[in-house]
Amino acid sequence: MSGHTPATFLGELLGKLRQAASFPWRLEARLKGVQFLGKTELIGRPIISVAKGATMIIGDGVQLYSAKRANPLGLFQPCVLRALEPEARLVLGQKVGLSGAVVCAASSIEIGDHTLLGAGVMVLDTDFHQPVGEWEWTHDRRIGAKPVKIGRGVFIGARAIILKGVTIGDRAIIGAGAVVSQDVPERHMAVGNPARVVPVAKKDGD
Repeated sequence: MSGHTPATFLGELLGKLRQAASFPWRLEARLKGVQFLGKTELIGRPIISVAKGATMIIGDGVQLYSAKRANPLGLFQPCVLRALEPEARLVLGQKVGLSGAVVCAASSIEIGDHTLLGAGVMVLDTDFHQPVGEWEWTHDRRIGAKPVKIGRGVFIGARAIILKGVTIGDRAIIGAGAVVSQDVPERHMAVGNPARVVPVAKKDGD
C-alpha cells in the first residue's frame, strides 16, 4: 500500500466493502434458481432471471462486476444474465469474468473457463422477435434461436456483440466493438463490423 495515493487506497477499500456486501445478491440469485459451483465475486447487483424449467450454472471463481466503478472503463449498466425460456441453458465456466456484460439465452450459451467479457459485451442466442403476418411480431424467443459456445481463455473486447449460432474456439480474441455472426477458430482474432477473422500472430515459444 506504500505506493498508493489516498484516493487509490479509498477506492480499493470501497471495492472490498462492495464485495462484502454482495451476499444478498448471491442469495437472491439462488432463490431465482441459479446454481453456484463455488465462490463468486460480485461487485454491484447483477440483473438475473431464470425461467421456470431453465438452467443457469455459475462456476467457481466467476467474477460479475456490475458497479459503475468496478471496471477502468466505467460501466453504464450491471451484468445481465437471463435464461429466457423453459429448457434454456446458460453456463459460465470457472473463473469467467464479466464487466457490465449481457448474456441472454433462449436456447443455450456456454462460456468456457478463464474467458473474459469486457465492458458492455453482449452474447445473444436469439433475435428476440420474428415477423408474423404483415406487420406484427412474435414474442417467442425460442423461434430461430441457435446455441452459442465460447471456448476457454477467450478475450472479448468492450462493446463486442456475439450473435446466435456462433462458436468461438479456445484462446480466441474478439476485438472491441466487433459484431460476430460467424464461427471464430481457436487462436484466431475477429475484428470489425461485420467481423472478419484473422489468425493471431504466434509469440516465440508458443
